[in-house]
Amino acid sequence: MAFPKQLLQKWKSFKSWLFYLGYAPHAYVYSRTRDRLEREYAPPPTSEGFDQPGKLLQAEPSERGARFYFEQAELDITFLTADLVRLSWQPGIPPVPYGIARQEWDAVETTLEETTEGWALFSQGEGATKVTVSFEGSIKFYGSEGQLLRTELPPKLEGESWTHQAELLPDEGIYGLGERAAPLNLRVPRKIVEKDKTTFSRSYRMWNFDAAGKYSPGSDPLYICIPVYLGLHRQGSYLVFYENTFEATFSFEDTATAAFTGGALRYYFAAGTPDQLVERYTELTGRSPLPPRWALGYHQSRWGYETEEAVRTTAKGFQEHNLPLSAIHLDIDVQVDYRAFTIDPDRFPKLPEFIKELGELGVQFIAILNPGIKYSRKSHLFLEGRLLDAFCKYPDGEIAIAPVWPGLTVFPDYTHPAVRKWWSRQYAYLLDVGVAGFWHDMNEPAAFVAWGDRSLPKPMLHYMEGRGGTHLEAHNVYGLMQSKAGYESLCQNQPHQRPFIVSRAGWAGLQRYAWTWTGDIEGSWEALRQTISTVVGLGLSGIPYSGPDIGGFQGNPSAELYLRWFQMSTFLTFYRTHSSVEADHRTPWTYGEPTLSIIRELLKLRYRLMPYFYTLAWQASQKGYAPVRPLFWADPSDLNLWGVADAFLLGDSLLVCPVLEEGGRSRQVTLPKGNWYDFWNGNLLEGATEVDLDAPLETIPVLVKAGSILPMEDYQQLTLHLYPPVQGNCETSVYSDAGDGYGEWRLDHFQLIRFEHGLDLIWQEEGEFPFPYTSIQIQVHGFELQQMWVDDVEVECEGNQWKGDRFQKIYLKGN
Repeated sequence: MAFPKQLLQKWKSFKSWLFYLGYAPHAYVYSRTRDRLEREYAPPPTSEGFDQPGKLLQAEPSERGARFYFEQAELDITFLTADLVRLSWQPGIPPVPYGIARQEWDAVETTLEETTEGWALFSQGEGATKVTVSFEGSIKFYGSEGQLLRTELPPKLEGESWTHQAELLPDEGIYGLGERAAPLNLRVPRKIVEKDKTTFSRSYRMWNFDAAGKYSPGSDPLYICIPVYLGLHRQGSYLVFYENTFEATFSFEDTATAAFTGGALRYYFAAGTPDQLVERYTELTGRSPLPPRWALGYHQSRWGYETEEAVRTTAKGFQEHNLPLSAIHLDIDVQVDYRAFTIDPDRFPKLPEFIKELGELGVQFIAILNPGIKYSRKSHLFLEGRLLDAFCKYPDGEIAIAPVWPGLTVFPDYTHPAVRKWWSRQYAYLLDVGVAGFWHDMNEPAAFVAWGDRSLPKPMLHYMEGRGGTHLEAHNVYGLMQSKAGYESLCQNQPHQRPFIVSRAGWAGLQRYAWTWTGDIEGSWEALRQTISTVVGLGLSGIPYSGPDIGGFQGNPSAELYLRWFQMSTFLTFYRTHSSVEADHRTPWTYGEPTLSIIRELLKLRYRLMPYFYTLAWQASQKGYAPVRPLFWADPSDLNLWGVADAFLLGDSLLVCPVLEEGGRSRQVTLPKGNWYDFWNGNLLEGATEVDLDAPLETIPVLVKAGSILPMEDYQQLTLHLYPPVQGNCETSVYSDAGDGYGEWRLDHFQLIRFEHGLDLIWQEEGEFPFPYTSIQIQVHGFELQQMWVDDVEVECEGNQWKGDRFQKIYLKGN
C-alpha cells in the first residue's frame, strides 16, 4: 500500500516542478535585470563618516529632554514618558513614522545636570529614568531604582550607514526581533544546516523575506523583521526599538550591534518589567483591536481546494464528524489565473449563496490576496493603476515588473496615500458577496527569481508619503502598508463589523491592522519545537495573534506529529491547519482513530475556553500583552526561566507544556514560583523547581497557577474554575460583548479571598451588555468543600461544585 502513495507524492512533486519551470525564463530575465539595476544605482564609495561622533561641544535642555552637539553629530533625547525615551542621532534621513501610532504625549519634567564625565538627564515621576551622555558619545541608562540597565558605545557612521552598539552582560538574554526561526533567547546561536554543513550564528538580517515554500529552524530572515528587542539581566529588563525601516543586520555577541544601510539613527529605550515594556512599546506602535470572536475559533485551510464542491465537502465533513469550525481559508488556486481580487466564477458559480450556506454552518469564508497586479492590458486593475500612476518604478521611470503567480506582475506603491485609497476600494465587491476576511500573502513583496534576493530591486522608487525613497527603505513596510489599506477598507465598507486580516509580512505596528502566521515551516518535530520560540518572539515584538500551519506547510506529518502539533496549537491564538498543494489533504479525520477522537476533544476544549481567550484578546487591545507569553513573564528574576523555550504561558493562569519529541509520553518542565495545579487531574505541584509530567498520546500537559479563576463555557453556562491561592486573594475579569461590532460590553470582576477555613468569592459587574449566560457553575479545585452560602443563604452543593444563578458573594467553607 505504501508504493501507490509514494508514487502519488512523486507525481505531485513532478507536477510542481513542471509548473515552476514555466516561470523559469521570466525569473532568469528578472534576476539579471535586478542585479544590473543594483549595480548601476549602487551608492558610490565614500570616506565620509566617523568612528566616533567626536567630542561633546555643547548641551542644552529642551522641553522634554536635551540636545547634545558633538563635533560631527547631534543627539536629541526626548522623554515621551518618565520611562520611555526617544534618541535621535543626526545626520540621516528622518523616518516616515509608519510604525508610530501615538504622536502626542503628556508633559514630562526633566532635569539636565553636568557631571565629571559628561551630562546626566533625569525624568521625574513614576518609573523615573536617568540617561547619561559622556563627552565621547557613550550613553548609559539607569532604572527607577538607580540600577544600570544598558551601556551604549559611541555610534559609527560610514556614508549613510549607522552602526550602533551596546555592551551585553555575560548572562543577559535578548528576545524579539519579530519573526525568527531561532532560539527564544537570540544570544543562543541558531543552528544552520546547509548541504550537510552545520554552522552557528548570532546574526539576524532585517529584510522581510519569502521562504519560497519551505524553511527550517535556523533559517534567517523570515517574513516579519522588526528592529525591537527586550534585554533581560540580573539588574532588570529594558526594551530598545529602532525606528528605521532600512535593511540592517543585528548581532548579539559580547555587544549588541545594529548596522543599518541608511536612514537616521533613531531609537526608543524603555525601562521596566517585561509586561511594562510591552505595554509601553504598544502604546508607541499601537495595539491590536479586539477581533471578532469567531476568529479565535478553529480555521481550516489548504492550497488545493480549487472548487466550491471541495470546500463544501470539507465544511460538511466537520459537521458530520461533530467538529466545531469557525472559518475556511481559500488559497490562490480559487482565483482566475492567480489574479488579485478574483474568485473563479466557473468553479464558484453561486458564490453569495455558497457563502451564506457556510454561514448557516457557522463557518466564515476567508479569501487570499496577493499584492501584485498582472501586467496586462486585459486587466482592469492594471489599467486603473496605470492611469493613477500607482505602480512602483525603476529610477529610469519604467514600471517595475517581476514574475510572480499571475506571470509578469506590477506592484502598487502602498507608500502613496492615493494608491492605498485606490487599493482599499477593490475589497468592496468581495465584501458585498459575503467574504468575511482576507489573507494577505506574498507581500514582503516576493518575486520569483533564478538566484539572489526574492524581492524587488533595492533602487526601485517609492513615494514615501511625498518625501521619496527607494525600496531599500520601503521594503520592510510594504506588507504593513498593504495591511493598512485593507484594514481601512474593511472599516469603511463594514463599519459595524470588526476587520479580520492575516498578513504574511509586516513591520512594527502590523498589530494595528492584521494577524499573522509562521509561514511555510517544514513538517518536522524540530519545526514543532521551533514554533514556540517564533510565536513567543512575535508576541514580545508587539504582535499578539499568530500561529503555525498545524502539521507544517510542507510534508506529510505522521499521525503522532500532527496530533502533538494540534495539541499545542489549541492554546495559541491563531488556530489553523494549512498545507501545500504538494502535501496530502490534511483534516482532523485524515488519520482516523484514535487521532480523530482526541482532536475532537481538543476542539471542544478550545471553544469551552473561549471566555478566557476572548478576555485575553480584550486585554491585548487595552495593554498590548500577547496572550502567549514566555515563562519568565511570570517571574523575570528567576534565571532558570530565561532560557525555557519548550513551554509557554497562556495568559497568567495556564502553563502549556507541549510534547515535542516523537514517542514522548512524559516530559520535564521548569515551573515558575508559586503553586500549580494539573489541569487534568487537579494534583498540586510546588513551583520554582523542575517536575516530570505524564503525557500519554491523548494528553498535552497543562498546569493552572494557584490563585486563578479560570472561566470556561458550556453552551449557555459560564463555569468558574476556582484554583485557590495558598494564602491571600486573587482576582480576574471576564469580558463579554456581542462578539462583533462596537456596541455595548461588560466586564464581570471576580475576587477570590482565602481564609483559614474558607473562601469568599465576590462578583462585581461593569458595563451595559446583558449577562450572556443563562446559568453559572462554580467548580472548586484543591479545596475540600463542606458548606456553601450564596448571598448569605446556605445552598446544597454536589461534591466541589455548585450550579445556580447570578450572585454578589459566595462563602465556601472547607479546607
